[in-house]
Amino acid sequence: MSEVIKIRGLSQYYGKKQALKDLNLTIEIGMFGLLGRNGAGKTTLMRVLAALLPKSEGDVSVCGRRIEYAQEIRKITGYLPQDFSMYPNITVYEAMDYLGVLSGLSKSVRRQRIPELLERVNLKGEQRKKVKALSGGMKRRLGIAQAILHNPKVLIVDEPTAGLDPEERVRFRNLLCEIAEDRIVILSTHIVGDIEAACEKIAVLDEGKIIYNGSTEGLIEMAEGKVYTAEISKKELDLLKQKYLVTSMMTMGNNVTARFIAEKAPFASAKLCEAGVEDAYMYLMHEKRGEI
Repeated sequence: MSEVIKIRGLSQYYGKKQALKDLNLTIEIGMFGLLGRNGAGKTTLMRVLAALLPKSEGDVSVCGRRIEYAQEIRKITGYLPQDFSMYPNITVYEAMDYLGVLSGLSKSVRRQRIPELLERVNLKGEQRKKVKALSGGMKRRLGIAQAILHNPKVLIVDEPTAGLDPEERVRFRNLLCEIAEDRIVILSTHIVGDIEAACEKIAVLDEGKIIYNGSTEGLIEMAEGKVYTAEISKKELDLLKQKYLVTSMMTMGNNVTARFIAEKAPFASAKLCEAGVEDAYMYLMHEKRGEI
């Protein structure tokens, strides 16, 4: 069966509220980024793809299997929710073994795969440590290990790096990229840096709608020629914010180096610079809402 996710006309309702609005997506092997603000509908889509939430309308298939066949989907899908947790008083190895039993893995398979996966996520030396003693980053890595314990074709991770320190975020992203070499990995996040570092293909979700679907480079091209930087005083910063979309700023003494979006250079000291994913994402979000 083809290792691809196909989404056609997917809509999702919670009572009268529509959380997803006529989504159309095709996701292939590799890292796929799903970017959007909190409340955009990302978690709802992830739960539908993991067969944890029945869809309301549309057609969805995962590696050739219709999403309605939930048991089949769960056999080929690994899911790491944003709020992943385990029993705090069991050890790392016991947690993996318990989840392996729930996944229907035999004792011999568990004995082989658990040490391999703990080594892969750099937790082999922590296998006798209790879950409650793990750091936030270690718990996320344990979450990844349990999600791929049954060797799924699809791995879905929801806001995996939120709250992690920079070093742990980089380590986690690298791990996901390794895993994505031979399977579909969907990274859902509102952290633009994670998408920029790890994903070639992305979709941007806003208020339940897909407002961009394509390559990371294609998104950046939307903002090329519109990103400027200038060193201004702190007093001038408020005026700049009133007229332009400021994407970042760095304070240096009494001055601020501001990065902002403009259709053309607004003043002589403004210098055109190369656009990045964060610039393009903010441009897209504001442009779609008619704020630019």
